[in-house]
Amino acid sequence: MSGWQALPDDLPPEVRHFVEQLRRLKDRTGLSLVALGARTAYSKSSWHRYLNATQPPPRQAVAALCRIAGLEGPDAERLTVRWELAVQAWPRPASPAQGPGATGGEGYEDDPTLPWWDEPPREIPGGMNRLLLAAVLLLVLLLAVGVAGAVVSG
Repeated sequence: MSGWQALPDDLPPEVRHFVEQLRRLKDRTGLSLVALGARTAYSKSSWHRYLNATQPPPRQAVAALCRIAGLEGPDAERLTVRWELAVQAWPRPASPAQGPGATGGEGYEDDPTLPWWDEPPREIPGGMNRLLLAAVLLLVLLLAVGVAGAVVSG
């Protein structure tokens, strides 16, 4: 892997091993980062970050690379397990506290490997989450339309 940028020395072993395997798999495809980006749902710059260990790739990016490289069955499953171990060990960027109740980098908000629907609900000032508020407003609107319809029809 002489053409690759050196990985940081302080990288956890799980992350280092996973990224090295990812690099070998990418090399196996013979594709450039531009071509890899064109064949997946991930940009050239995203692949650059994943393959240089500056950001963990989403599981779907790993699956896409496996598919393109022809890796399947137990080998693809092993890489997925390595991905899970790497994501757990991946160094989190230090983030300054964002006010009272900030988690200080424990981080769902900056974790690119988690889809938006897995994030914990964010609360609005009254303590009620946005989805509940939208449901209540929709219910009130439906009741208002029902009452108006009953008044108009007599």
